[in-house]
Amino acid sequence: MSALERLRAEVSKAGGLAPLRVLAASGQLGYGVPEPAFSEGLKRKPHFIGADMGSIDPGPHYLGSGELATADAMTRDDLARVLRAARGLDVPLLIGTAGTAGAAPHLAKVLDMVRDIARRDGLHFRLASIAADMPRELVKRAIRAGKVRPLGAIAQLTEREVDEASHLVGQMGTEAFRRALEAGADVVIAGRACDTAIFAAIPAALGYPMGPAMHMAKIIECTSLCATPGGRDALLGSLEGASFVVDSMNPARNATPMSVAAHSLYEQDDPYRVHEPEGTLHLDGARYEAVDAHRCRVSGARWEPARALTVKIEGATRVGERAVLLAGCADPRAIVAVKEILAAVEKTVRDLVKDTVTVPYRLHHRVYGVDGVVAWPAAPESLPREVFILVECIADTAEAAKSVATVFKQFLLHHGFPGRISTGGNLAFPFTPPELMAGTAYRFSVYHVMEVDGLAGLFPVAVERL
Repeated sequence: MSALERLRAEVSKAGGLAPLRVLAASGQLGYGVPEPAFSEGLKRKPHFIGADMGSIDPGPHYLGSGELATADAMTRDDLARVLRAARGLDVPLLIGTAGTAGAAPHLAKVLDMVRDIARRDGLHFRLASIAADMPRELVKRAIRAGKVRPLGAIAQLTEREVDEASHLVGQMGTEAFRRALEAGADVVIAGRACDTAIFAAIPAALGYPMGPAMHMAKIIECTSLCATPGGRDALLGSLEGASFVVDSMNPARNATPMSVAAHSLYEQDDPYRVHEPEGTLHLDGARYEAVDAHRCRVSGARWEPARALTVKIEGATRVGERAVLLAGCADPRAIVAVKEILAAVEKTVRDLVKDTVTVPYRLHHRVYGVDGVVAWPAAPESLPREVFILVECIADTAEAAKSVATVFKQFLLHHGFPGRISTGGNLAFPFTPPELMAGTAYRFSVYHVMEVDGLAGLFPVAVERL
């Protein structure tokens, strides 16, 4: 009997829509799973365990490069923790966006880790993997048919951008997870996936109402971030038909009506509608009520199936090799003139390297303490005592990027400016060398929605026995 069949039998035996306990182990595997809360969650006998493993939040580098954002040792430890827990309870384990970005190399690395853990620990189960890489010709045909539109402030997608992307993925919804479970999987490792799909697929397959199920998935996927104070501790969601209860497994984190309602807005530009591949979650009728000081009951969400199926597609393209210069400054006269100084040094550097750096390059500088984070419309009323200067060079080659950053460092260090007292140097370096190679730089070139005729063919499922 498969994991899903066992759950169906258990729900049927309980009669009606008995409470379905869902343990969200981690908002992103690979950064550590706080043990006390996770252990407490296992004591509650969850019907299944879910965990997200990635996001676009770390930026385009990981999708472009195929690398994981997390350290191998930490990632293996987290995977082993949730895998042993799920097999010990004999419940399904669902993991989405494997290896940070969910493209083929990320999925392959995570699957290899899971196989190694299973072999080492003597675990036996049916493992399903779901690929999320989009066929480029399919995307290009959709562009020609006018079925691709940008998300946010990004240009219309071109066929050239599709070809130049290092990796191109689509974000799967519940349908792919359900197919994997119907194929008999005990453990599902998915490529790029909607966070909600990890936690809504099983409730949907068991016949729970999609409105509350999807709303619960939206809340619990970040674990205890929906509590106050927020954190990364495991969270238990109990789906009870038309409502669900949110319960942090850390007693110091309280899921209050305010904190849970606020998390419904997390990463959303519309407070009332959350768009998913298979439909839209409507929250205008949602209600948040305290069960006690620690738990919150949520009800009232409504699900509207999509009239036209869509998939969000993501891609990253190489832009060059990156070198960065890190330096601080505490000279008040230099801080007053820092923008003018940086502009003057850039002009000098460009003149100096024009005969030796013959490949294209770009220079960017930020002054933290003034406007490094936000491009404020007006200068601060009072200048900071110290600023941190970051200079970035992106060039076609690593040698060129380092050469420009090194020359910039030397001329910024000794640039003269009005009122300068010491000629020994304008900068303080946190370490040496102050210019560092930061690897290949990428940009998000694909961040679009694509209309599709069906979902099953886009996200193939493979099942193996371990």
